[in-house]
Amino acid sequence: MRFVINPPMRSWILGFGLTGMLLTFGHSSVLARDPVGPDTGYQPHSSTRASATARPLHYSRERPQYFVEFRSRYALSYGHTFLVHGRLNARGEVGQVTADQVAGLHPAGDGPQLWSVGHVVPVPAETGPSDGDMEDQYISNRFRVLLDEAQYRRVSAFIKRKQRTPTMWHAVLNNCNRWVGEVARYMGMRAPTDTVQYPADYISSLRAINAGRAYDVDFSSHTDD
Repeated sequence: MRFVINPPMRSWILGFGLTGMLLTFGHSSVLARDPVGPDTGYQPHSSTRASATARPLHYSRERPQYFVEFRSRYALSYGHTFLVHGRLNARGEVGQVTADQVAGLHPAGDGPQLWSVGHVVPVPAETGPSDGDMEDQYISNRFRVLLDEAQYRRVSAFIKRKQRTPTMWHAVLNNCNRWVGEVARYMGMRAPTDTVQYPADYISSLRAINAGRAYDVDFSSHTDD
């Protein structure tokens, strides 16, 4: 199935979503869970202070063997933003992605019912792969961050912890862009503040605001509960 962009769709989503925000204002606490192109490699190293929770430290000189790749894909609607993570293969490539490597927020179930309702009120969500996430032909954008083993272990643990945390999906208040942005912030990166973008645009924004910046993935201020 091919994705066809409908130009008025963003305005429709914003209008419908803002209506939902008014209807669900009393439920906003449910959504406040965590504080917080081309195939591009982004390797963090010690140089620049990234944020108040990402302090510089000595970066390992070992060759990065692990990755977190922020992706967007086409869909019959406006698409989906998610991430894949793991170890590079012998050729330094991501290779075939498996279900346990995929993480992202989306309405529960396979049908469109909860997706539609989620533009008005929060709906139950899932944080694993959704239909099309593991098929390269549907990828519309991607941004890869390279990590050493110690860094990856901490990032992977954070991702899995987020996946185990019950949450809700809402098209405006708590969507797939926001979810992956929280992972990026944990890694010491900047994340776009506008989370109501087309998924491919969100990934482009994520790449742009982190271009030319050098970070350490420092986790001293985080816990692994």
